[in-house]
Amino acid sequence: MSNSRRAAPGPVIETADLVRDFRRTRAVDHLTLRVLPGESVGYIGANGAGKSTTIKMLTGILKPTSGLVRTCGLDPMRRRIEVARRVGVVFGQRSQLWWDLPLHQSFTILAAIHRLDPVTARTRTARLVDQLEMGPQLATPVRSLSLGQRMRGEIAAALLHEPELLVLDEPTIGLDVLSKQRLREFLLQERRERGTTLLLTTHDMGDIERLCGRVLVIDRGRLAFDGTLAGLAGTVGARRVLVIDLAEPTGELSGIPHTAVLAVEGGGLRQSLAFDPGETTAAAVLAAVSARAQVRDLTIEEPDIEDVVRRIYAASGRG
Repeated sequence: MSNSRRAAPGPVIETADLVRDFRRTRAVDHLTLRVLPGESVGYIGANGAGKSTTIKMLTGILKPTSGLVRTCGLDPMRRRIEVARRVGVVFGQRSQLWWDLPLHQSFTILAAIHRLDPVTARTRTARLVDQLEMGPQLATPVRSLSLGQRMRGEIAAALLHEPELLVLDEPTIGLDVLSKQRLREFLLQERRERGTTLLLTTHDMGDIERLCGRVLVIDRGRLAFDGTLAGLAGTVGARRVLVIDLAEPTGELSGIPHTAVLAVEGGGLRQSLAFDPGETTAAAVLAAVSARAQVRDLTIEEPDIEDVVRRIYAASGRG
């Protein structure tokens, strides 16, 4: 794939007064936004907020009722095939892999669809298989893969043709902690090496924190927030909660910088500390706790996306 397309000026995603109406509802309501090359953007909102409808218009699946939409500088309805060559898309609950075929055959078919020459196809497939640790699954029919294995296959398929824009719609839904971590690490590496622009929709705030430098919040089809995760937390007071199991009963862990104790259970064996991700990190909180007590186990509870949206509207007086 030529690198000249990556050097093209202008936004990778651009909409202006974008509207999409269905029979009884307006799914996207005069949405205006721009995403520049190399950005990593979290696109979040409650169920039914308009996220998937936006993606379908960006990729030429749905025609806007009115307004402008451009993907990689192209009209996705008029130039859908060219957009497909420059964009990779993963829908968490829909597959682009062939269900009954071995995984490697899906990659072969997709390479042919994208008209990759044999050498490029082999090289790119080998690299993705190695980085996503899919070698043992290549001969396995897709229907027999675990959810985590299939999702890694989906992301490899979306990146096979080296798109300049990668759109991920709930890519970690249903995955265990280890599978999520593997995908996040791979996506970070891919972006570092290739400068791929990322648009991520998710209900997992952990995905946003680890992968995205910018957050867009959509509600009822309208853009409710555009900024950093720290700015979002500052706007709505969205906090993460570190639930810590200690080796022995311990007094309340008050005084940990940038935290508030929410609960103390079992005589101090389990304690819950809330913190603002814009002010500190889970690692810093854990280090401070470990200096005072022996930690046996921990979990992190993420803010609920729907609660974040409610707080945004309450803060702006529009709720």
